[in-house]
Amino acid sequence: MSNDRERNRFGARVSRYARVGTNIGGVAAKAAGARLVGRDLNRADSAASLAAALGGLKGPIMKVAQLLATIPEALPAEYATELAKLQSDAPPMGWAFVKRRMAAELGPDWREKFAEFGSKAAASASLGQVHRATLHDGQEVACKLQYPDMQSAVEADLKQLDLLFAVHRRMDPAVDTSEIAKEIAARIREELDYQREARHTALYRHILADNPRVRVPDVFGELSTRRLLTMSWLSGKRLLDYKGDSQEVRNVLARAMFEAWWHPFSQYGVIHGDPHLGNYTAFEDEPGKPGGINLLDYGCIRIFRPEFVEGVIDLYFGLLEDDQARIDHAYEVWGFRGLTAELREVLNVWARFIYGPLLDDRVRTVADGVKPGEYGRREAFTVHKQLKEKGPVTIPQEFVFMDRAALGLGGVFIHLDAEMNFFRMFNEAIADFSLDGLRARQSAALEAVELERPDAA
Repeated sequence: MSNDRERNRFGARVSRYARVGTNIGGVAAKAAGARLVGRDLNRADSAASLAAALGGLKGPIMKVAQLLATIPEALPAEYATELAKLQSDAPPMGWAFVKRRMAAELGPDWREKFAEFGSKAAASASLGQVHRATLHDGQEVACKLQYPDMQSAVEADLKQLDLLFAVHRRMDPAVDTSEIAKEIAARIREELDYQREARHTALYRHILADNPRVRVPDVFGELSTRRLLTMSWLSGKRLLDYKGDSQEVRNVLARAMFEAWWHPFSQYGVIHGDPHLGNYTAFEDEPGKPGGINLLDYGCIRIFRPEFVEGVIDLYFGLLEDDQARIDHAYEVWGFRGLTAELREVLNVWARFIYGPLLDDRVRTVADGVKPGEYGRREAFTVHKQLKEKGPVTIPQEFVFMDRAALGLGGVFIHLDAEMNFFRMFNEAIADFSLDGLRARQSAALEAVELERPDAA
């Protein structure tokens, strides 16, 4: 019976991958045909076709598609817009399936390890689902259980990534996406390893131990495996629940978000690469008064070379002081190669947009009067147009999630309509920066939680 189930699942996967490959390939062929006869492709129609090809699918390929939708110029704007609409939630496993999966991870007596275990998922995502449980000592925990066959599903879905980029190559790309593909594949594969995520969680507990505005869960190693992660349950409310609250309340949450992101990066070379609203909740010191944020998910963590972090700071001061030599050095350290003076100036347009709030010594919102839906659109259009004329440019692998995370963090600030002096907060975060200090702190922290150091460029 078990072998029959495995064969059926394998057959379903083969059919699924064949269907998505055919559908995406059809869109790509249509784009190539349009160019062959000198006709402009209707991008809006093709984007809708691509979304339809992917829309019935769940799981890893949706995560890949949505990652692409957040990286500027990884896909044409029309495609990114359609992909951003797709849902990444997979249908939750039923209770009978959950019991089999838990037994596979913790043994046939798994139920005895908990006083209570919720039969319905408290949350679901692209790679797994979370169940709320209670230990015998009364402590509430979150059990994050990976869906079956995710390893093979991820590997097969990553192969579809080449087809998505094939569509892009037929659209006269402004950027070379080869390094983007490598980076996305590396991070998605890491997310499959819940033991690695447990070490990421321990790393953040170490980094943020002295910050009362950011809470990180404990991990229960004896109740965790490569495909099951059991953490303390952090109670909280959605950040958007405070959208109608006072400016002071919203600023408290935004400051906690800023510190949770910039302190680990500037002091340890680590970022949370997926800063969307679902990965955070707010805890309250007293009813209606949030004290900070709960940081919930550590699957997508990026550890950088110390030199890359120094490049981020060099670019900041290069833009602040109009020091082109320092700007050029930053791009070189990041891995941009063969940049002409014209291409560097195009990159500067995007850099000034990303760094904009940090360069402005005053209290302001991130968007600063620009409508949220219009935020960054003018700069993205300018960059795209000029790169089409003067590029393409290859986006270095390390840069991909730095850019994506910065945009995601800015999006959270926009949702909260935070008004703060981002310039002063950033300069406080980097005030005591030194390359040697970062190297020492990073090395000690990674060794303590048994994580490897990032490769040298």
